[in-house]
Amino acid sequence: VEMVESGGASVRPGGSLRLSCAISGFTDTHYCMAWFRQAPQKEREGVATLASGGWITYRDSVKGRFTISRDNTKNILYLQLNSLKPEDTAMYYCAAYGGISHCSEPVSSFNYWGQGTQVTVSS
Repeated sequence: VEMVESGGASVRPGGSLRLSCAISGFTDTHYCMAWFRQAPQKEREGVATLASGGWITYRDSVKGRFTISRDNTKNILYLQLNSLKPEDTAMYYCAAYGGISHCSEPVSSFNYWGQGTQVTVSS
């Protein structure tokens, strides 16, 4: 399985970006997919999750601004980032695990990760 992120950039506060995660070799029909981020000197944190069972979750600080989605035909996971703030600056990673149709498992269950794409929000 390979996951490759793209779409990161430097933007001004209030701007928008769409991150993409191209997924290859992942054939599970039951899965959890997610976006995480990690800022310098900070711990990695979950941003959004999308499960094959249809559940979508967001961390409180991004609710109403970020949207996670998946194009099943192209096998791409997206994260739309709107109304960006300086505190959204981080390396963003996509991740996934299969075999279960919900995202209630611990972070250690994510066994597929991308290499990350950098988002910088600064005036």
